[in-house]
Amino acid sequence: MSGHSHSNRVTAGTLLVTLGIIYGDIGTSPLYVLKAVMGSQPISSTLVLGGLSCVFWTITLLTTIKYVIITLNADNNGEGGIFSLYALVRRLKVKWLIFPAILGGCTLLADGIITPPISVSSAIEGLEAIQPGIPTIPIVLVILSGLFFIQQFGTKAVGRFFGPVMLIWFTMLFVLGAIALSADFSVLRALNPYYAYDMLANTEGGFFLLGAVFLCSTGAEALYSDLGHCGKENVRVSWGVVKLSLLMNYFGQGAWLLAHEGKTLAELGNVNPFFALMPDWFLIPGIIIAALAAIVASQALISGSFTLINEAIRLNFWPKVKVMYPTDVRGQLYIPMVNWLLWAGCVGVVLYFHESAAMEAAYGLAIVLTMLMTTTLLAYYMRLKKFPLPLIVLIIAFFVVVEGAFMAANLEKFPHGGYVTIIVAASLFAVMAVWHFGKRIANQFSDSEELEPYVPTLMNLSADEQVPKFSTNLVFMTNESQSDHIEKTVLYSILKRQPKRADIYWFLHVHVTDEPYRMDYKVNIIVPDDIIRVDFYLGFRVEPRINLFFRKVIENMTERGEVSVASKYGSLATYKDGSDFRFVLIEKYLSGENDLPTYERILLQGYFLLKNISISTASAFGLETSSVSTEKFPLIVRPVSVELNRIEKAQPTPQSNED
Repeated sequence: MSGHSHSNRVTAGTLLVTLGIIYGDIGTSPLYVLKAVMGSQPISSTLVLGGLSCVFWTITLLTTIKYVIITLNADNNGEGGIFSLYALVRRLKVKWLIFPAILGGCTLLADGIITPPISVSSAIEGLEAIQPGIPTIPIVLVILSGLFFIQQFGTKAVGRFFGPVMLIWFTMLFVLGAIALSADFSVLRALNPYYAYDMLANTEGGFFLLGAVFLCSTGAEALYSDLGHCGKENVRVSWGVVKLSLLMNYFGQGAWLLAHEGKTLAELGNVNPFFALMPDWFLIPGIIIAALAAIVASQALISGSFTLINEAIRLNFWPKVKVMYPTDVRGQLYIPMVNWLLWAGCVGVVLYFHESAAMEAAYGLAIVLTMLMTTTLLAYYMRLKKFPLPLIVLIIAFFVVVEGAFMAANLEKFPHGGYVTIIVAASLFAVMAVWHFGKRIANQFSDSEELEPYVPTLMNLSADEQVPKFSTNLVFMTNESQSDHIEKTVLYSILKRQPKRADIYWFLHVHVTDEPYRMDYKVNIIVPDDIIRVDFYLGFRVEPRINLFFRKVIENMTERGEVSVASKYGSLATYKDGSDFRFVLIEKYLSGENDLPTYERILLQGYFLLKNISISTASAFGLETSSVSTEKFPLIVRPVSVELNRIEKAQPTPQSNED
């Protein structure tokens, strides 16, 4: 069970939390969308009404229908996001679905290096309306650096303010938009989709303006990714309010633009239509509120990136890295490597593009790929749920056409900076693919044996006092999922490398399940007080704290009388919890004695390179505080074939010519 079912209760409190967690990205889009649509062209009714019409129907079709109505139903025990969706559909055994899952995750992460800079820059650039020429880049860098710096302490203290900040933000959007709209209700004509067609067909670069329009829906994926924090009912109810506030502000900006028809934004002093709605006396408070909303948007994306990488680690898509839990808030993570890589990427984006207008040219290309990958997986989810095939084809074809059009329009951004996020996404994809497929090859050639024939040998070794006792309880982490099998390397370690006598041999295996927060275990007592196997069933969002979990297993088995924790040493027999435990971890390295095809050699070399720079297996399993030994074994996938000819008759030794 998810453990998040309580989130589906709709109350004023849960709706406020939802505002703070879900809507940061899409909620700050009015800061830059219509400014990007207008660009350097003269303001015209065709451009304004067409842009508004495209924005309205994009939010309606993509955000409301695709995500809020359809995709939120594809929850995995209350959890959402592209990896949660993949965990649902992989039971269909369609192997190639791993590619849209990985690509979708990578593009979502790549989007993370541009969302904070564009949101914060757009807000801070509002200061130019008060003080033209004010240097905004240092302010943006200070805000972003401070935001990433506080991640290590957790956001529990400031997180409680996210909801109220976003409530104030959406209230401001609505009020400013309503006041501006009251001056010219004719702008509501844009609800007619004809105006969208008119703009795309009859304005300069018409079709490619969809690249700017798409920015209004870049946060739609977050509605699904953060589902587990709020519950689908809270998202659906709050979305109605959020959508109304967004549209009111967009149409208010449209009314202001129509009042300045014939001029360009540059001629108007490079004013942002969003800040133009504010009376002079409200500019400073408005900019502060906008900056706070941008910070909330950035925080939501950073937290989402931590969660995404944590899921990728558990699903074997990413090398094991240090994951920290800075507060007692469930689901709140801190991954130092991801945090500082994101910080470096955000700083690089600010220094490279300088201003939000330039960032707009690069924004959206990666996230539209994420949406297409979600659509692909959604098709198989509907197949899993036995939707009628004609309905599946109709729904998926519609969204592929819509998102495909946005993809084609966004490709125009590639030479203008879109390549930045694509390069980042491609790099992340390479890491995920090498890690996943390299590990799969390595595991594929891990030999195992049936355990039963070795049981008598292990029992004899346990009783053989001629062999020095290695540990009272000897614990091996095994990759073998079959409970009646064990790796040859484990047997070699116990019986041959250094005979390891122990009173009890424990074999532990972790099964990563499709249920996000499952925490179960099963005990198989092969020989009482001698050979025991424990299988943990942990969801892909659960940290594998094996040290803690195993201790709980021992406590439970002690209460049942299945094992005793009393020391086996006479002098310590009365000492409570005196039994000693020692973990042995088996790690492999790529042997040079392999005759591999080129692609397998590259994958395995890349995999072991990543493995060498990732955290240790002991850290990954939460065993740092335990007594742990690590043994390395060569991985020989395809042995080199060698032929030697034996010389049967000794040849005479050549005589030297020395005098």
